[in-house]
Amino acid sequence: MSELIIAFGLFLLIEGVLYATFPSKMKNMLKKLELISIGQLRTGGLVFAIIGFIIIYYAKF
Repeated sequence: MSELIIAFGLFLLIEGVLYATFPSKMKNMLKKLELISIGQLRTGGLVFAIIGFIIIYYAKF
């Protein structure tokens, strides 16, 4: 459980640094998300979830 909390904290740290360092670029990137279809977003999210799972699996074993 502590690993999950650490991972969530790391996620928030990285997101916070990106928004603090590049606020205008992050805002422009979020505006571009409106142009991407829901299917493409879903596929991209699934791909990243699978990659994340594979990384975690190999890191644990």
